[in-house]
Amino acid sequence: MRRILTLLLIVLLPTLIVAQVTQTVQNRSVVFNQVTVIDVTGAPSKSGMTVIITGNRIAAVGKSGKVKIPKDAQILDASGKFLIPGLWDMHVHSLFEGRTEIFFPMFIANGVTGVRDMGSPLPLEQTNRLRREIEEGKIHGPRLGALTGNLLDGPGTPIPIAKAVTTADEGRQFVKSFKQQGADFVKVYDLLPRDAYLAIADEAKRQRIPFAGHVPFSMSATEVSDLGQKSIEHSTDIFISSSRNEAQLRKELRNLSNPALSNQTRNRIEIEAIENYDGRKANDLFARFVRNGTWLCPTLAARNATTISDIAEISNDSRMKYIPVSVRENWTNIFKQRIAPIGNLEQRRKRFESHVELAGKMRRAGVSILAGTDTGWAIPLTFAGFTLHDELALLVKSGFSPLEALQSATLNPAKFLGLEKTLGTVEKGKAADLVLLDANPLENIANTKKISAVIVGGRYLSKEKLEEMLRNTEAR
Repeated sequence: MRRILTLLLIVLLPTLIVAQVTQTVQNRSVVFNQVTVIDVTGAPSKSGMTVIITGNRIAAVGKSGKVKIPKDAQILDASGKFLIPGLWDMHVHSLFEGRTEIFFPMFIANGVTGVRDMGSPLPLEQTNRLRREIEEGKIHGPRLGALTGNLLDGPGTPIPIAKAVTTADEGRQFVKSFKQQGADFVKVYDLLPRDAYLAIADEAKRQRIPFAGHVPFSMSATEVSDLGQKSIEHSTDIFISSSRNEAQLRKELRNLSNPALSNQTRNRIEIEAIENYDGRKANDLFARFVRNGTWLCPTLAARNATTISDIAEISNDSRMKYIPVSVRENWTNIFKQRIAPIGNLEQRRKRFESHVELAGKMRRAGVSILAGTDTGWAIPLTFAGFTLHDELALLVKSGFSPLEALQSATLNPAKFLGLEKTLGTVEKGKAADLVLLDANPLENIANTKKISAVIVGGRYLSKEKLEEMLRNTEAR
């Protein structure tokens, strides 16, 4: 017996020691010394700072040499480095079976410490449990800032994760059910009948649950803003609402009887709307958004997929190594069936550039913007985490300053979610979701990709650990 116990100790002791060391390291305070803190509120950056993380909170922020450092803290020399709040992707579809184990490490490795999930087939009980496990540190993943379940669409919906709503009463019942099941918001979609949408909007106000999503074909951007839709995803209907021939285009949309043709028809209508853009109408619409507090999530990077020249451009992307073969094959089919038919490469690029320019116009008009990517497996070349950096670069291309682009993925999400007291800036008492960069993102937004370390929920992940996470994802 004694010999068996001895052998067991020999086998188990290394494991026990590793577990003890890991627990000790996690309990130690982490200190960034001599770091430059980027203030995303617009105040000047502060160099030579010490930031202390204890548990899952920022315990102190102050001038280096003037802040008391806890005993046994892990002290990191951050000279020449820049600390920003954790990044948010405010439009993803990550909560599917088989996706989280691939998406979550890709998000974290890219400094995306929070997401808004815009539609999932999983039961809300399951996704809320997953959120709690992330917050408790049982699962390593981004903070799930807002969750919903199935999308609410109209009869004949081609969307696999959508619920078809045919009447106003059904719309009300779905809103009540979502509220009871713990959804944070309700997502509306293209084919919702007008009376169903109006009932959803009314019931959402009664239940005090936000609603967000597309502008249904039966409505206009003006109407949904006035009715209190919190955010509009993508900017297609912005062009339609700003078109000189809006009435005719809306009539065509409302008469759309075959959902299977919706993409083809909407593409044609969108191109016509862009060609007939009325700047005066657009400015009136933007002013309405500002008055109503309507947010826009333009998802420009997802639209960039429409500018790829051929299938080879999809397969040659270096990030494709993180994507399952079945998804790669599906992306090829999407290019053939949905992207190529939009028009030749020059037409598709012109259409895309119009959306990029529109985002800048809306920002200059004072509309609040959220960075989002529509990352899932339904749109080619959307890579969890990586594509958010593409989105920020496109926002700068549209006319945002690097600070404004950074705000769209940090401070703005915190405000949108009502979490600005706990997230969105590097301040004492706030959640320890942070990204340490090797270069200043205010000088070049591409520097958000130069990640030295990520802190998510107070857990420090070095560059080496982040690279290991990506290698493991590739190995899957």
